[in-house]
Amino acid sequence: MKGSVLVADDDAAIRTVVSQALSRAGYDVRVTSNASTLWRWVAAGEGDVVVSDVVMPDDNLFDLLPRMRKVRPDLPIIVMSAQNTFMTAIRASEKGAYEYLPKPFDLVELTGIVGRALAESRRKNGDGQTQAVNPETEGMPLVGRSPAMQDIYRVLARMMQSDLTVLINGESGTGKELVARALHEYGKRKNGPFVAINMAAIPRDLIESELFGHEKGAFTGAQARSTGRFEQAENGTLFLDEIGDMPMDAQTRLLRVLQQGEYMTVGGRTPIKTNVRIVAATNKDLRALINQGLFREDLYYRLNVVPLRMPPLRERLEDIGDLVQHFLVKVQEEGLEAKRILPEALQLMSSYHWPGNVRELENLIRRLCALYPQEEITAEIVAAELDAGEGAESAPADLLHGEMTIAQAVEHNMQDYFRSFGDSLPPPGLYQRVLAEMEQPLILATLAATRGNQIRAAEVLGLNRNTLRKKIKEHGLSVFKGG
Repeated sequence: MKGSVLVADDDAAIRTVVSQALSRAGYDVRVTSNASTLWRWVAAGEGDVVVSDVVMPDDNLFDLLPRMRKVRPDLPIIVMSAQNTFMTAIRASEKGAYEYLPKPFDLVELTGIVGRALAESRRKNGDGQTQAVNPETEGMPLVGRSPAMQDIYRVLARMMQSDLTVLINGESGTGKELVARALHEYGKRKNGPFVAINMAAIPRDLIESELFGHEKGAFTGAQARSTGRFEQAENGTLFLDEIGDMPMDAQTRLLRVLQQGEYMTVGGRTPIKTNVRIVAATNKDLRALINQGLFREDLYYRLNVVPLRMPPLRERLEDIGDLVQHFLVKVQEEGLEAKRILPEALQLMSSYHWPGNVRELENLIRRLCALYPQEEITAEIVAAELDAGEGAESAPADLLHGEMTIAQAVEHNMQDYFRSFGDSLPPPGLYQRVLAEMEQPLILATLAATRGNQIRAAEVLGLNRNTLRKKIKEHGLSVFKGG
């Protein structure tokens, strides 16, 4: 026999299939339906691995886990659960479980995990101490029980007690910042600050000052010393949102910080040591940007230590019900009247494609609660709101299909830009910044359409060829001539 596995679950069917799978894989298996028997076996030194459900008739595994770890600190404990929430995964990790498996799970995957558990030394946290999270008192930062979200939960649970850099990729509105906050708030840096900066919302000429701070007199308008986001995030987490929009010169400085662990303020002369965890996010294909010469490949590999893809809502439609309930509770706490979404309305939501992702769903629930006096929300009401909101929420798709003018697309983008500042306004000089931002993608798209032919691109743009060459050089564009 490869080893002995203790299986605990109050569901006889689960006990049977798990026992059969592990037995076929060569393990000696003992099964029980209650926690007291499991505890007696563990305390007696029996079993090499434990596979147990969380909820059993006589006890909760999370209450039992600390005792099991105290008497058998090297015993791998694999947690099964049908609750399938983010907090279940986190509690399993914080209580010292070797692995968390949401039900239903693949039996081949289970036997593989059991094999690794027997072969590996138990992974220990830095100080061996964990702090339990009470799901009754802690807000749920992430919602959903779909297989796609279970994968996210399991990666996050493994990353909580590490400082590894995480790169989150996903469409707008999928919850990338929520993931970054969860990594911080449930990790070992939770007592430090969480500082977020959106690269797309900061003028290019101010990004280095925003990141690293500046000294008095470093540039025109620098009337006093200013702290940067790295300094503000010391001993905490720095979230670099929309990292794909970071200009090349700022990328170079960021790479140097990641390599050397220190930086200098703009206008400063003394290096400053930094101790922050970096979490970055983007809705762009960084590989494509690398090929276009717009993103540093070495920086990409520094950031992409742990890649994490946030699925769009259309790939996790089974989570609609949980998300709707979550947002209904949220808006009620904000003072809006409670509503009930009828099953037909939920079904309609589950068949919608959600171009704006979870953010669009939240906005829909907010509108339904704010604008309609009915206590029950029907499918007809939802259909009307989805039809009305389609244009605003799906602006990028409409633009691709020729259903939106360039002017409308710019207006849509600028509305999002102003909203990103909340109650504040952008820094002065917006007009020139917007024109400069539009020039690069305009030239890039034209060159792509002409397959790198600069003569034809200049004609299309109405520019002198030398002027086009100058602008290509200014923007650092890589031009590849196609057939």
